[in-house]
Order: sequence, then C-alpha cells, then structure tokens
Amino acid sequence: MKAWIPLTLVIALGAAAHAQADCTYPNAPASIPDGNTASKDEMIAAKNDVARYNNEMNAYLDCIKLEIQAATPKDPSKLSKDDRAKAEEQEKMLTQKNNAAVDELQGVVGRFNEQLKVWKAKHAS
Repeated sequence: MKAWIPLTLVIALGAAAHAQADCTYPNAPASIPDGNTASKDEMIAAKNDVARYNNEMNAYLDCIKLEIQAATPKDPSKLSKDDRAKAEEQEKMLTQKNNAAVDELQGVVGRFNEQLKVWKAKHAS
C-alpha cells in the first residue's frame, strides 16, 4: 500500500507540471507567395505550411483556453481581494494572448487566401 504513495505523488506532480506548462506559440509561415508569379508547387507548399500553422495555432489556442480555465477561480468569493485581482489580471492577460493569436491566424490565412484567389484567376484557363 505504501508503494502507491510515491507513485501517486509522481503522477500528481507530473499532471500539475503539465497543467502549468507554457503554451508554445507556433511560428507563422515565413512568407506567402505572390499569386501573380508563384508556381503551382509554391502554392501547394504554401498551402501545406499554412495548414500546419493553422493546426499548431489551434493547439496553442486550446492550451490557452485550458490555462484560462485553470486561472479562473472556482469560487472567487473565497479569495482575498489581492488574490482575486491577481486571478483577474492573469485571466485578462491570457484572454489578450488568445485574441492576439486569433487575429494573427486570421491575418495569415487571409493573406494566403487572397494570393490563392489571384493565382487561381491567373491560371483559370
């Protein structure tokens, strides 16, 4: 029975460390090709890069949502005024990170879609 205590502690500490782990912000594609001059291969590579970025950003946003949930007190009325202010500030900061990431993702995807539209119009024949 006592052998379970260290194992339980290791699992609990690992879960706590995972919950407190920083979310990794993904790197946006280095560039989006110009639809007027890009080859089909360049557009396909860019599509794949944007898709990778989209998936990584969605994982980042999921991580941020988990951090927001963890930072949100279950019963704020039981916290001191200072602790409540700290929790609110952390939640505000995480929400700003989330919103900035969504804005960046929309910008990258929007730029790619614009160039794809240009490329398709040029190669419509």
